[in-house]
Formats: sequence, C-alpha cells, structure tokens
Amino acid sequence: MGAVGGVFAAYLGKIDHAKIQLSTIARGETLHKLRGHGLTWVDANGNTHTTPLTATDTPTELGVQDLVIVSVKGPSLQAVAPTIGALLGPDTVVLVAMNGVPWWFFDGLQGECAGLQLNAVDPSGVIAQHIPTSHVLGCVVHLSAQSPQPGYIEKIKGNHLVMGEPNGVISDRVNDVATLLTDCGFDIKVSAHIQQDIWFKLWGNMTMNPVSALTRAPCDQILDDPLVKDFCSAVMREAQVIGNRIGCVIEQDPEARHNVTRSLGSFKTSMLQDVEAGKPIELDALVGVVQEIGQHLHVTTPNINALLGLTRLMAQGDGLYQIKQSTK
Repeated sequence: MGAVGGVFAAYLGKIDHAKIQLSTIARGETLHKLRGHGLTWVDANGNTHTTPLTATDTPTELGVQDLVIVSVKGPSLQAVAPTIGALLGPDTVVLVAMNGVPWWFFDGLQGECAGLQLNAVDPSGVIAQHIPTSHVLGCVVHLSAQSPQPGYIEKIKGNHLVMGEPNGVISDRVNDVATLLTDCGFDIKVSAHIQQDIWFKLWGNMTMNPVSALTRAPCDQILDDPLVKDFCSAVMREAQVIGNRIGCVIEQDPEARHNVTRSLGSFKTSMLQDVEAGKPIELDALVGVVQEIGQHLHVTTPNINALLGLTRLMAQGDGLYQIKQSTK
C-alpha cells in the first residue's frame, strides 16, 4: 500500500464497519505493520487516526470483491495484475486511480486510435488479460500524500477525484461508487469523457516529472530557467496536437499551465522523489505512451522523443528503468 492507496483506505475506513469490509493486499514490512497496528494516518489538522483493515499477501484469501481500487505505480502493474484478477467476479468494479495513460484508454474512444493496444504500458497484454476494460472505471486523482514509513500516511493535501466509464456512459455503477466515495469525504466529479480528464492531467505531469528527475530540480527552478521552460512548452504543444487528433482537446496555453504549477510553490515531483529513493520511475505511462500514440498517428514529436530518450538513459544508468519487450 502506497501513499494514494493509503488515503483511499483512510477515508473508506470512516464508514461504519457494518456497511463495508475494508481489505488490502500488501507485502513485507507494510503487511506486518498493517496486520499488527492497522493503517496509521495523520489528517490535515495534525490529528492521528488508526484504521483497522484486513491485510494479506494472498489475494485468494479475500475472495471476490465488490470494488477494487488500484493505485500502484505504473512499473508495478504488470506484476500486480494477476493478483487483481483473483479478486474479480462478474460485477466487480475496478477503480484505476493511477498516473498517466492507462492500458484501457482507447477501448472507449472512437476515431483513428479506437481499440489501440498500448505497448508502452502493457506490452505483453497481461494487464488487459487480468483486468478487462468491462470492469474498469477510470479515475484522475487530484490529491497528494506521503508514506514515510510502512503503514503510515501523512501530509494529505486535496481530496478531489474525477471518475468515469471508459465509454462515457453515466452508469449506475459509476454513480454508486461516486456516492460511496463522497460519503467518506472525497470531492467527486463524474465525467462523461474521462480520457479528456486523464489527458489534461498528463499534459502537465509529462514534462515536470521527467525534467525534475533529469535535473534534480524542484518545479519552481525548472520554470525559472527560460530555456528549460521553453523546452517543456514545446513538449506540451506536441502533446496538444496528439490530443486534438484523439478527441482530447486542450485549449489552454502551456504558459497558463506553467502559472498553475508555479502557484504551488517549490516542490519535488513524484518522479524526482522516486529517483532520490531509488525506485523505478513511471516514464512509460507519462511519456513513452504519448510518443507511441504520436507514432501511430504519424505525428512528429522531436521534443517528446528527446525527453523520453534522455530520461530513459538516465534512469537505466541508475537501475530505475527497464525497456519493456512486447510479446504480442
């Protein structure tokens, strides 16, 4: 269980235990802490809470679930997908609350990329095999938290989630999940075009994250350097062209998005934090997949290519990235 997963568990733990049975899959020290002490979390006012839950490293012990929330980092999902598959029954809903473009992104879209299988995020098809799109609700997470030690969550900021069906239908199940998460304290928006919401968040993350990982600089320093900022803007304009082709139009100018980022002050992106902690980086879902879509559409992406190549080489040298080989 990571920081975002911990926030979901913390909020859902507020609901009467007679109405909800809360479980998590964990390993190692996190599993030990959750079994012994439950989840410890600190709210925005500095108050400490404990949420009891069932923790296991054997998914079959839990059986079929009504709702499964997936909030792992992208590099882990291929290994985790079979575990999630063991929790699914015919009516199980899988809320995918992850950064970047997911494997199911084009299953509900029409146009030039309808049904496109994304090699960058699911090269072997393992994820799609174990988590069929028919179970999926997309979710864009607008919150942050830290997990400085196993089984402990703090510095929770924000509570906004955008969710929707891949096919854009406002279904009973998306409304039911939205009601559940609203009841436990999240600010929910149900979207009729969740791919648009995913692409818009990606539009900012796909530059600040890798550039910060390359430079080891916080976002304010990146934006204070005119050459680096201009490079980020060039990457974003290429992504805008691709977005226009797939029906995810972004009308905002890159400079306006930079101003939003600047308003957040000096902070380290999640990718920079992963590099500093020696953890694999989420490069494929943020940058590699955008390049892949551009290639499919025959859109030239010299700046995206440069960003992907430089970040990939840096991360490979540090043992934080491995090129996926497709078995399709």
